[in-house]
Amino acid sequence: MKVIDLRCQSGHGFEGWFASDEDFLDQNGRQQIACPLCADTLIVRLPSAPRLNLSGAREVTLAAPPVDPQAQWMKAVRHVLAHTEDVGTRFATEARRIHYGEAEERGIRGQATPAEREALRDEGIEVMPLPLPDVLKEPLQ
Repeated sequence: MKVIDLRCQSGHGFEGWFASDEDFLDQNGRQQIACPLCADTLIVRLPSAPRLNLSGAREVTLAAPPVDPQAQWMKAVRHVLAHTEDVGTRFATEARRIHYGEAEERGIRGQATPAEREALRDEGIEVMPLPLPDVLKEPLQ
């Protein structure tokens, strides 16, 4: 199994696991590899250093792991997806029902037009757009 560092045209970096270099080239040539953040299928392989296991080598430890903004964003999005109910296109209606006490209070997510979002804000209902790539709308692994 080969772990390959990849990047899409938008600059998002991610890992891909492949049986071989040829497997990566084949899948990439057929545009079967997609960025997990933006679904871009124009992917390039990044250079990577080989891992060498040398006897007697000292292990280097970092004081704190580096912060990866993409990983932080993915963690936040997964938390939102796991802790909210998807009400789809009924978002504006359901948000009003919750706001006015007609439905139980809970976290919801869904789709709303810009006009619906503005109307909700005018009524004092807080909303926050969270654009999601199509790949995140599928089951998370």
